[in-house]
Amino acid sequence: FKVYPNEVEEVIASHPGVLECAVIGVPDAKSTEAVKAFVVKKDPNLTAQDVIKFASTELTGYNVPKHVEFRTELPKTNVGKILRRELRDEKPKAAAAAAS
Repeated sequence: FKVYPNEVEEVIASHPGVLECAVIGVPDAKSTEAVKAFVVKKDPNLTAQDVIKFASTELTGYNVPKHVEFRTELPKTNVGKILRRELRDEKPKAAAAAAS
């Protein structure tokens, strides 16, 4: 199935406890990719389960994030566009650094 990050981000961003978010695909054992959401909280009490439950009421199953990671900020360009590539590349960089 094709997942459109903008569609998922729009739903998650509409949650009253979310300030901003970004969505990427990450490797998954069951399927080829799973949805991962990076969320900046507006409400400090917001949990990953809250985000997943909210998304599941608005999105089809394969669009609902399987992983939620909270951040204080998201990487952006000078004009404010979220850099999904940086989020996607973080894990390989960290693994490469740990291996050396």
